[in-house]
Amino acid sequence: MNLRKSPSVAPFHLRFWGVRGSIPTPYPDHLGFGGNTSCMQVVSEVSGSDQSEDILIFDAGTGIRALGREIAARPKSPGTIHIFLTHFHWDHLQGLPYFLPLFSPASNLVFHSAHPPEKLRAVLAAQMQAPYFPFLFDQLTSHIEFRAIGAAPQRFGSVTVEAFPLHHPQGSVGFRIAEPQKSAVFAPDHEHGDPASHLGLIAMSQGADVLVYDAQYTPAEYESRCGWGHSTWLEAARVAEQAGVKQLVLFHHDPDRNDQDVRRIEGEAREKLPSTFAAFEGLLL
Repeated sequence: MNLRKSPSVAPFHLRFWGVRGSIPTPYPDHLGFGGNTSCMQVVSEVSGSDQSEDILIFDAGTGIRALGREIAARPKSPGTIHIFLTHFHWDHLQGLPYFLPLFSPASNLVFHSAHPPEKLRAVLAAQMQAPYFPFLFDQLTSHIEFRAIGAAPQRFGSVTVEAFPLHHPQGSVGFRIAEPQKSAVFAPDHEHGDPASHLGLIAMSQGADVLVYDAQYTPAEYESRCGWGHSTWLEAARVAEQAGVKQLVLFHHDPDRNDQDVRRIEGEAREKLPSTFAAFEGLLL
């Protein structure tokens, strides 16, 4: 996977492994931005393939498969792998059965969600039960824990992670990721228009260095897709402006959107907020 670095220089880094919404799109005219579904990694520093620190991963869409291969190829085992799930829709889970560290006895994984541990475990096990997958969740050889993440910030090394509710069918959460010198907000599935969740999003995004936001629709498309659980690039720019965000990253690209379409939307968003760009696989912030 070729990594392209943005102009930002930061004490921790965001690495994007999947940026697409709804379903993978492995089409030639989609691969400039990428066809894998939601997966973002947070690392406190970029230190090479022998990195042994804990790994923080947000969502387990199909992008997590390549990340798992990268982790498995390291000469040294990483610390604990923490996987934070925004919600349980398939495009945010579907890569998990192909995440190689799950099958290694040397791996320690902790899954975090806004739900009780028993529900979280049941959901993850369900997509690997017969007849959907040939290897049962109970047969995994890695060491796995399940935790509910609450509103209070939780610390992982130098980084804190805090969950907050988003507006999405069947529920979803966003995450604020912070350390003293930088903060980022991950809000991949959110529909604007709900006053309570909007105020929470603004509060959690206030002054953030980076906001990763659901921009699946154009304003014109949203008129016929109200209630589907997603937002627009225009609302993304408005949130970023209102919260004083330094950099806006458009995320969760519609599966029907080819590279040319995404670039056009990126250009329109930059007219409203120049510090905006569209996420792509391999992006390193």
